[in-house]
Amino acid sequence: MARAFTPKVVTANDLLEGDVIYLTEDDRWSRDLREAELITDEAHAQVRLLDAQRQANKIVGAYLADAVAGATGPEPTHFREDFRRTGPSNYAHGKQETATQPRA
Repeated sequence: MARAFTPKVVTANDLLEGDVIYLTEDDRWSRDLREAELITDEAHAQVRLLDAQRQANKIVGAYLADAVAGATGPEPTHFREDFRRTGPSNYAHGKQETATQPRA
């Protein structure tokens, strides 16, 4: 029996800077998961992933990541995605240095 589809976001890494980025509903790439398009339809998710993969001049490694609707936008359901959205873990810089909200 196939697993039921769960909501997803399209995520990748910026080709030049390496940052984790998310595809928004208006076809932009954002470094903020809260701006990502939360996709609830499996066919639409596959189309959006194909759209992302065609942008090899901007991104690398696009895939669908599980997410749920949160109070301020999509939230990750797996610790790996929660870890990815906070940036590098070796010392505070980038997203970690400029974070305005503490991560739970």
